[in-house]
Amino acid sequence: MKIKRRRVFFSFHFQRDGWRANQIRQSWRFGNEATRAGTGFFDGSLWESAQRKDDASLKALINTGLENTSVTCVLAGTETYARRWVRFEIAKSVARGNGLLTVWIDQKRDPNGLTCARGPDPLGYMGVYLAEPGKIYLAEYHSGRWQRYLDYRMPVQLPSSWRAPTSSNVIPLHNYARNHCYVTEGGSTSFAMWIEAAAQSVGR
Repeated sequence: MKIKRRRVFFSFHFQRDGWRANQIRQSWRFGNEATRAGTGFFDGSLWESAQRKDDASLKALINTGLENTSVTCVLAGTETYARRWVRFEIAKSVARGNGLLTVWIDQKRDPNGLTCARGPDPLGYMGVYLAEPGKIYLAEYHSGRWQRYLDYRMPVQLPSSWRAPTSSNVIPLHNYARNHCYVTEGGSTSFAMWIEAAAQSVGR
């Protein structure tokens, strides 16, 4: 597989998994220029500057971070699936046609040498459904059932490679994406290939 340079948006639970996620996000920076170019991905996330608290500012920051990205990588730990802003990042990624993938970071050790429990796949808690002919909307799994996703209410255009929903039955997004464990599947050497596969899966 030929690896292209990709701009990637990383979605994760900032408070709980920030340290683990940052090790992965910055991994390409530790080599020389030739090595960095060879990794095949560049970081589109902007969370270091996220000192804003209100909803509108956070949404604007996320929208800015997603600009010019072709892949959204969900770095999943224990509670990532339940975070409102992770879900919003996933929703806006679908709306812009990004490739998606989940990378588990639960086995990556924190500064104290500890791992964490693996939670559900966040892409399994967001989905799409057909509301009316030609109108596909996002849904989220909340309080034990699927509901229309209210933080992004516009219809979405799905990549041609995705099986489009034909009814109000929700198709979870994990049906359209792969998932990998960063530690057990050799993420330090395989990550760029995972990113490329996600991009190609949606024609990016």
